[in-house]
Amino acid sequence: MHQRFSDQSPRLSTMEVEQEKVNMSKELSADAASYRCSACHGDEDWGLSHPMRGRAKSRSLSAAPAPASTKEFRRTRSLHGPCPVTTFGPKACVLQNPQTIMHIQDPASQRLTWNKSPKSVLVIKKIRDASLLQPFKELCMYLMEENNMIVYVEKKVLEDPAIVSDDSFGPVKRKFCTFREDYDDISNQIDLIICLGGDGTLLYASSLFQGSVPPVMAFHLGSLGFLTPFNFENFQSQVTQVIQGNAAVVLRSRLKVRVVKELRGKMAIPNGISENGVLATDLDTEVGKQVMQYQVLNEVVIDRGPSSYLSNVDVYLDGHLITTVQGDGVIVSTPTGSTAYAAAAGASMIHPNVPAIMITPICPHSLSFRPIVVPAGVELKIMLSPEARNTAWVSFDGRKRQEIRHGDSISITTSCYPLPSICVRDPVSDWFESLAQCLHWNVRKKQAHFPEEEEEEV
Repeated sequence: MHQRFSDQSPRLSTMEVEQEKVNMSKELSADAASYRCSACHGDEDWGLSHPMRGRAKSRSLSAAPAPASTKEFRRTRSLHGPCPVTTFGPKACVLQNPQTIMHIQDPASQRLTWNKSPKSVLVIKKIRDASLLQPFKELCMYLMEENNMIVYVEKKVLEDPAIVSDDSFGPVKRKFCTFREDYDDISNQIDLIICLGGDGTLLYASSLFQGSVPPVMAFHLGSLGFLTPFNFENFQSQVTQVIQGNAAVVLRSRLKVRVVKELRGKMAIPNGISENGVLATDLDTEVGKQVMQYQVLNEVVIDRGPSSYLSNVDVYLDGHLITTVQGDGVIVSTPTGSTAYAAAAGASMIHPNVPAIMITPICPHSLSFRPIVVPAGVELKIMLSPEARNTAWVSFDGRKRQEIRHGDSISITTSCYPLPSICVRDPVSDWFESLAQCLHWNVRKKQAHFPEEEEEEV
């Protein structure tokens, strides 16, 4: 098609021109058909005459609704909006490149399904909280005795004195499979994750899985609970519904972070194993680098640490320097993290289904430095500026805090492994419910209406 543009003779008859338009229209139609988008073509009625959109038998998360709830989750249009038309006028179009096309499922239709019935479940409990002991016991006994599931717990959870001294819980406790955070890799042994506590339990669950993450069901038994939508009162029916595969999920994107440090003398590597149970350090002796990788659910925070000087770091986007942050630091967050530290620093709140990365300065020494949102597919690189007077410090979801010196770099992009968080209702309703209940979004005394007498005068 593009070869025809360059070889076209300037003197064409009217008939030849019309024939050329017809031929080009056919070619563009064929190209458009091969890249047909389910969000803007055809009816979204999941009837027998239309195949269920996004049906994927080989994946644990499917866009198809549960058969019993088809009508409830029917929508008239995609939340992602229509695909843009890629033909411009009679002869211009976008060069199609199949390798760069990203197919995104409509978040309103993301439903959980199981290829096989789940058999193993990881229960994460908030530690040092005596009020969670009874819910923890009830949940574990229900999973083992009623559903015949294998329950994994962290070893230090069972070392709680209240659990150790409970004789009635002893027979159940002996059936647990335990692991140690810094030593054991359980990433390929877990089918389902259940969290009891606050948002920190969900962040901890994310840190344990550096690849594919099992579905996460989070019960609100902590202080804030923005990411934990389930109430524990009727946990039996809710857990049963999830095990049967009848639940909506929101795919919370994560950040893939790569930290490269210069080797400076003898560096200690505790155990050579990271908090998530996989090798976190890769030493390349030829170039003298220490490489560490992390999967981050909320945010990467680069700050000035204990120094009284301004933080001075350069931010690169796809290899181009876009700005230098002079202030207390900078936050690089996911849409999920936009309601955490970034919101406290003045950033906008982004729905988890929006594919984006947010860059938020922390107390910048500039009146014009506003938070920005960049596409999810870009790669950010953050380094100390040559003029920096001090080092910087970096943390990942509030963990693994470490110092960054001159010559070190932090590369950040969107991970291909999201965290599938199970919803009570659907991704949109749950998010606005959390905004209202946890953050009291837009809470204000309502304006009083005019008295009837004044309305008549107006």
